[in-house]
Amino acid sequence: MIVRRLALAWAVAALSPSLPHSAFAQSQGGGTMQKYVIERDLPGAGKLSPSELQAISKKSREVLQNMGTKIQWVQSYVTDDKIYCVYLAETEADIRSHAKAGAFPVNRISRVKTMIDPTSAD
Repeated sequence: MIVRRLALAWAVAALSPSLPHSAFAQSQGGGTMQKYVIERDLPGAGKLSPSELQAISKKSREVLQNMGTKIQWVQSYVTDDKIYCVYLAETEADIRSHAKAGAFPVNRISRVKTMIDPTSAD
């Protein structure tokens, strides 16, 4: 279980070099935002068409726009049967509110404590 979580964290860090290494960011509203990885079970996710993925993205952006500046979608990774999303949010409750409003599954929300990458070895 721990190895799986570490692998996920390393994958997110390796695939997102533009993200700050801090697990914190400032929201436009002034609150401190935390970085989260959201695991969403979605059987057949890897077989979704580009138009289906576009529709999901559009719905997510619409919900986010209505929620204001306390939550931001950074990016998502689509695998065979899951989608892993990286978000900045003031609270875990904000992520759950987004999921509920968009009818998105949420199976696990993990707050990122810190990030490491190959330069961490230097």
